[in-house]
Amino acid sequence: MRKSKILIVEDDVALVRVMTTYLNEHGYEAASAGTGSELFKLADTTTHDALVIDLTLPDEDGIVLVRKMRARSQVPIIVMTGRNQIEDKMACFELGADDYVVKPVDPRELDIRLQAVMRRSETAGGAGDVLKIGHITLDHDRRTAVMDDGQTINLTPAEFSMIWVLASADGKVQSREDLVDAISTGDGPLSFRAVDILISRLRKKIAKDAIETVPHVGYKCVWTINAQ
Repeated sequence: MRKSKILIVEDDVALVRVMTTYLNEHGYEAASAGTGSELFKLADTTTHDALVIDLTLPDEDGIVLVRKMRARSQVPIIVMTGRNQIEDKMACFELGADDYVVKPVDPRELDIRLQAVMRRSETAGGAGDVLKIGHITLDHDRRTAVMDDGQTINLTPAEFSMIWVLASADGKVQSREDLVDAISTGDGPLSFRAVDILISRLRKKIAKDAIETVPHVGYKCVWTINAQ
């Protein structure tokens, strides 16, 4: 049976050690990231079943991380923080966090909360880990785009994140603001121009008619989309 992959985004080394050790001993595959930048690098190479995010990190406010990760996927997110202000809680839930717990947190409680958010995620369903758009199959776990004839389309991490978000939206328009969040790497602010350039590159690699420009709003994938 596959173990659920959990990523804890937390810079408190002692707390990370306690939490990951407990989770790994109780049926999970738990890893950690100490900064927002590390989170994005791991998110581009590994699919996680849930994220646990602290709000106070060295390089990025956790609320911003919640917003950016929710723009990329529907992965369950638990905020685990020492900040108990109602404004922080409201912001996190409004941006798509699934749960919010204030430190100190017993590892057993985190385990229960993880089970709950992942169970709700499975019940709600979603785009899945594999999407078919037109004649191309996107595999989120492998981060690959393969044509029906078996030919692989070489996409950069940002290009894959972009087409995955557009495909997952199932024909709905995605604003440039949302797409900036979806391709953010934590290495610095991105512009709408960066989004436009990536769209142009995707059209060259996939097809000109796969992505439609919605003037003054953003973009949408117009090919038929099917979850596999």
